[in-house]
Amino acid sequence: MSLEPDIAELLARARADLRMGVPVVLSGEGAEGGALMLAAETLRSGRLADLRALDGTPALAITARRAETLKARPYDGDLARILLPADADSDWVRAVADPADDLRAPMKGPLVSAREGSAGLHRLAITLAKSARLLPAALVQGLADPRGFAAENRLTLIEAASAWPHLSERRAMEEVVSAHLPTEAALNTRLHIFRPDDGGEEHYAVEIGRPDRNAPVLARLHSACFTGDLLGSLKCDCGPQLRAAMAQMGTEGAGVLLYLNQEGRGIGLANKMRAYSLQDQGFDTVEANHRLGFEDDERDFRIGADILKALGFRSVRLLTNNPAKIAMMEQTGITVTERVPLHVGEGEFNRAYLATKIAKSGHLP
Repeated sequence: MSLEPDIAELLARARADLRMGVPVVLSGEGAEGGALMLAAETLRSGRLADLRALDGTPALAITARRAETLKARPYDGDLARILLPADADSDWVRAVADPADDLRAPMKGPLVSAREGSAGLHRLAITLAKSARLLPAALVQGLADPRGFAAENRLTLIEAASAWPHLSERRAMEEVVSAHLPTEAALNTRLHIFRPDDGGEEHYAVEIGRPDRNAPVLARLHSACFTGDLLGSLKCDCGPQLRAAMAQMGTEGAGVLLYLNQEGRGIGLANKMRAYSLQDQGFDTVEANHRLGFEDDERDFRIGADILKALGFRSVRLLTNNPAKIAMMEQTGITVTERVPLHVGEGEFNRAYLATKIAKSGHLP
């Protein structure tokens, strides 16, 4: 028996450390060696001074999307390793990572990208920052003895070989509890709570009526939207879609709504608000995500398929305008027998947003 944390628990600890501005040590294999990483978003001047005291030149790892905005060269394909200038302070690092002031101060360079050496640990650093719902940018400094450095400074050590499989594979979903919950849509409603086995974000299934497990169920994959679902935001159509989907299920007498905690297309609420700020500057929703360093959509709809299977469903009539949801359902073994359109909530403040989803994200009109 061992009381030591496993890789899932170490990654959870690492995410908490990064959100607090605490460094994390990464250990690679072979030529990768090891590295110390700090999330750019939570970097403090004292930590940066400590980092500079180590041997070598730190690099700021940013995604290719962010590099494109900054006209930096992403020699590593999906990312760029920006060599940290000798006079760069923590404000400079955050300015490269965060596009909030790009229009006011567009010239942040010249930015020199590293070309030699492995980018494996830099890629892991960006992935960890993303999974912590931080801006996808991290300062990375090579270490000769990562294990010894982590022990000496009491820092969390992440082995790349163990971390990558965990970060790239979706976790098994386990039902924690379910209970009867009468709603406006239907008195016979049951709420199921699902939790991944790594203790991550919980997801919910709202089961209306008693759907036949042997027939296609009316279903919707709905990503959490604090601003639209709870506050009634007019910038999106999420709230109206949520209520319309549940109302239709109530009218038909049966259905399942998967409420997935993937706020802001999977980038988290804080980054979503950063995207909104960029939209106020004139960028559309896709451009805003790219300037932040994210892809158009960072969500994983396979989670919804896993929950449907756990509830005993194998086929759905899917309420959606998004072909990506249909494709991911089919890829994970859920048959989509019918796409049921869901067009509600268009108005003055979200008309351009909805048009962008059709033009750039492939949504169906």
